[in-house]
Amino acid sequence: MNLNQITVPSVDLEKAIPFYKKLGLHLIVEALPHYARFECPEGDATFSIHKVDKLPSVDGVYVYFECSDLDGHVKVLLEKGIVFEELPNDKMWLWREARLRDVDNNQIILFFGGKNRKNPPWRI
Repeated sequence: MNLNQITVPSVDLEKAIPFYKKLGLHLIVEALPHYARFECPEGDATFSIHKVDKLPSVDGVYVYFECSDLDGHVKVLLEKGIVFEELPNDKMWLWREARLRDVDNNQIILFFGGKNRKNPPWRI
């Protein structure tokens, strides 16, 4: 089994699409106003957004995008005007992360996990 895609809700795809393009995703399907799909710049995974009338009222979706040069990528995004809630910092689970929210308040985490991505010292 392989992960194909993650889909997150959006109330306004016309606002969400430019945000994800600015993050570096490549738009491959634009079926406005209901759906858009992107390719990640690395690997085979895709990411999509779909129109909803109402966003979840709870904590919502957390999406992790791995960046081989996290600090460099965040610097470029800051120059493009992307606002972060948390700049790159080392976490106790041995990943380096930066956090932001998309236009629909979904939590986006850019991270670098290195060897600890799938093989932390506490792995079973």
